[in-house]
Amino acid sequence: MGNAPAATATDSIRAALAQATGWLETHPDRALAQADAIVRRAGRLPPAELLAGQALRRLGQPQAALARLTPLARQHPAIPAILWELAQAAQEAGDRPQAIAALEGLTRLQPAVAGGWFLLAGLLRAAGRDDDGWRADLSGIHAASRDRDLLEAAMAMNAGNLDEADALLIARAERLPHDPAGTRLWGEVQWRRGDMTEALALVERAVTLAPGFDLARDFLIRLLLQNNRLREALAHADILARSPIHNPGYDLIRASVLVRLGDQQGARAIYERLLADRPDQPQLWQNLGHALKTLGLQADAVHAYRQAVLHRPTMGEAWWSLANLKTVKLDADDIATMQQALTTLSQDGHDSGEDVFHLHFSLGKALEDSKADEAAFHHYSLGNSLRRAMIRHDADEFSAEVAATSAPFTAPFIAAMGDGGCPAPDPIFIVGLPRAGSTLVEQILASHSRVEGTMELPEMMVIASRLQSRVDDGEFADFAAMAASLSPADRQRLGEEYVDQTRVHRQSDKPRFIDKMPNNWQHIGLIKLILPNASIIDARRHPMGCCFSGWKQHFARGQAFSYDLTDIGRYYRDYVALMAAYDAAAPGRVHRVIYERMVADTPGEVDRLLAYLGLDFEPACLSFWQTDRAVRTASSEQVRQPIYSNSVDHWQRFAPHLGPLADALGPLVDAYPDVPAS
Repeated sequence: MGNAPAATATDSIRAALAQATGWLETHPDRALAQADAIVRRAGRLPPAELLAGQALRRLGQPQAALARLTPLARQHPAIPAILWELAQAAQEAGDRPQAIAALEGLTRLQPAVAGGWFLLAGLLRAAGRDDDGWRADLSGIHAASRDRDLLEAAMAMNAGNLDEADALLIARAERLPHDPAGTRLWGEVQWRRGDMTEALALVERAVTLAPGFDLARDFLIRLLLQNNRLREALAHADILARSPIHNPGYDLIRASVLVRLGDQQGARAIYERLLADRPDQPQLWQNLGHALKTLGLQADAVHAYRQAVLHRPTMGEAWWSLANLKTVKLDADDIATMQQALTTLSQDGHDSGEDVFHLHFSLGKALEDSKADEAAFHHYSLGNSLRRAMIRHDADEFSAEVAATSAPFTAPFIAAMGDGGCPAPDPIFIVGLPRAGSTLVEQILASHSRVEGTMELPEMMVIASRLQSRVDDGEFADFAAMAASLSPADRQRLGEEYVDQTRVHRQSDKPRFIDKMPNNWQHIGLIKLILPNASIIDARRHPMGCCFSGWKQHFARGQAFSYDLTDIGRYYRDYVALMAAYDAAAPGRVHRVIYERMVADTPGEVDRLLAYLGLDFEPACLSFWQTDRAVRTASSEQVRQPIYSNSVDHWQRFAPHLGPLADALGPLVDAYPDVPAS
């Protein structure tokens, strides 16, 4: 019974502390009064002093809060709640060193609490300790990786339960609106749902909240690349390359951005630096080979590709890169090595996949060069069949899309639309099928003092896809209705967008530039609507030669139609039909270069080409192979030598195997270079 009064007093203090705690967020003045009353009654109890400091900070009196919390932290340096409150009070009072010291103590005590690390990171950066701040952010992300809520959301996302993951992360964001890890994960969920705009906004916010969140910045760069926002991607890649965590992968992603920007020398320097440290890396050798090939350094490119297959003989893409130089002939030893690589891959259970189909394409080229045409065609067929099984292309669906896109652009429609669009004459579009001589035309024009060659630019296809999405989303009944809705101001805005977005690829002050994206033939009507003064050149080659050459070629991306002889024949037919329809609607707007005529009469064809563009003749256009510039396409080595006629009728060696292609092309074969009547 003698201890009853003491127990009652203790219970009373606990109740008073609980009541003050309940008031802290809504009535901090009451909480402070209650805490002071407890101190007067029971002495400087640590919980009461902490409450007083918390209340003072919430009342906007951080200096007074510091006066209470600083001695408390000295007396109790191992209580995390005191250090957390001291850090926040010191930060608000402008005492950054004390805030940093408190948070350093807190993170030593509780390294698994992410919030302490993130607050510390911001203070360290503000103090000029950037690397330390970066490491603190990384420690915060490491701590967050154990968070149960985030693990649950990540598991739902990886299982494909995107709605569940989204709901979990929305709830988390309401509780923790400044959480970098949750924000980045939420961005990935949106990306997987196809909402690129929201994904970008969330991932950008994540790196704003935690600038040292390397994995979020890496993801952001990839998203920006997907959206062709190259300058922004480079800015973030530059930051990532400065990470105190020296990860070669960060150098590689920067190199990939530089390649997309056309800075092959910059990418080359990165690959060579990395190889100086790790010369046994086949992927680096292959990447270096790509850069060297584009720069026209063929011997160095061959050496790099040879190093890649030396370190990994089953590396199919490196073998194909060698074969794809066109001017390189793989010998009997190479053929034996590639055949052994296929055997090794098969024994390892890899009868398909990228290495396998690349090796088949490479063997096809090597055997073709050796005049072993039957064996060459066999390997080309195997490579194409494997690749075709990995991609989606519906020839009927594509034909319908082309017809819908082409239909609006009749002569009456073009006349009714009237003037409009961006008047810039800068762009020169070279369109057609791959392997039709477009790189040759580009090299000839890029040898002119007023024309800059760039690369195959995606910007027009991005604009066209965005407009098509308005039809797909139900805003318009069809493409014709959407096109008709474009006002002169809309068309000017879209044209200016194209010119602005492509500026990043222009490295000189030349007034004209080339966009060599061959697939832009699908959009020539749109091009002339939004860029009425742009030039369009249709590079065309004999349908059998063009399609067979395309079928033998493995493209890195974007040409899903090319892995089946019937598919590629139908694609050529769709292309010719659209171009013929536009020629009828707008005669003379498109200039056609027939490859065989260019080979037979280069000076005459160059004269006609320059006249269409309004350019004076310059002798360099006829010695185009001497022009030093980066060329990224499959014809990169062929345009670095004078025109030769070997490839014009090359397809005829394989004519017995090309029945499906001839059937798909139908009357186009005999009518070429004319177009048969509809």
